[in-house]
Amino acid sequence: MKFVQIIDFETDRLEEMQQVIEEAGQRSAGRTGGPTHSMLLKDRDRPNRYLALIEFASFEEAMRNSDDPGTSRMAERLDALSLNERVFTNGDLVDARDLE
Repeated sequence: MKFVQIIDFETDRLEEMQQVIEEAGQRSAGRTGGPTHSMLLKDRDRPNRYLALIEFASFEEAMRNSDDPGTSRMAERLDALSLNERVFTNGDLVDARDLE
């Protein structure tokens, strides 16, 4: 079953965060077990609030990714760019559809 982690965070340094994530993606290119899809949402009502949705093939793949030292280093860098503590929500993907 696919797994999605939602990360709720606030930052006034989004471009720097995106650069950290891009660098991590380049380092893990070709590696199995990483994220399979991601979305970033900007809260229209709260200017510096964002929601990142990160999809993995399974919960187990996500946990292996979390245990990777590179992921830990990336998380530390993202923490430093956040205005507050990031909030994580873990979910099993029950249904997804393209509605176009």
